[in-house]
Amino acid sequence: MVELSRMTWKEARDSLRQAKVALLPVGSTEQHGPHLPLGTDWMTAQEIARRAGKKGGWLVLPTIPVGFSEHHRQFWGTLWVPPEVLRDYVISVARSLAFHGLRKIVFVNGHGGNTRALEEAARRLREERIYAYVYVWWRAIAETIAQIVKSGGAHAGEMETAVVLAIAPELVRPENYGEAVAKGAPEGGKRVEGVEVSFDIVDCTESGAIGDPSRATVEKGERILQAAAERLDAFCRWLADQPEEALAPKPHLP
Repeated sequence: MVELSRMTWKEARDSLRQAKVALLPVGSTEQHGPHLPLGTDWMTAQEIARRAGKKGGWLVLPTIPVGFSEHHRQFWGTLWVPPEVLRDYVISVARSLAFHGLRKIVFVNGHGGNTRALEEAARRLREERIYAYVYVWWRAIAETIAQIVKSGGAHAGEMETAVVLAIAPELVRPENYGEAVAKGAPEGGKRVEGVEVSFDIVDCTESGAIGDPSRATVEKGERILQAAAERLDAFCRWLADQPEEALAPKPHLP
């Protein structure tokens, strides 16, 4: 058993005394086109954390399902918190974990909008000698994704659709792929003379999708999830082996 939320407090006591690294999945509840569920990002982060946790015995914390998604707000059902709220929330979770003696934590990030807040949280925690790191799964396995995914678009396109097909195929609506593409965009953002002029996702895609989901398959999703979990497990093994003094901020130069 590696999921904290499924343990009794006595089981948690034993697990925390033995644990070397904890994983905190952080995602979002936001639109993912007319064919994917609002929970795509948090479900993906949770699945990767669970798979890595089983591989290495890492402690998996309860998933944070709402992040910074204000740029998706025109689409119904999208929820968000300000980035500073997300930052402070994960800092507090990490502090509570450290109270129980575990000072190494990986934020398993499932949503690009969260990244800056999580990185700031990790920087601040380091000053308290709590060692947090941000695992952005699609960056960590970018070369693998390039080999698997043949169409562009990182939001509700081929890649994310494949992942959800592997996690919860019953939540995918293939009959809406056509609308996703027809009213979507091949790539995100809108630039004029090299300047980004789109602030919200709706500025560049009416369907909320970026990319072509019709090329997604369960097999592609499994390969992506497996690669992401393996890379996360490898990072956790490295982190577990590091003495805390090696992770601490360096003193003044002589």
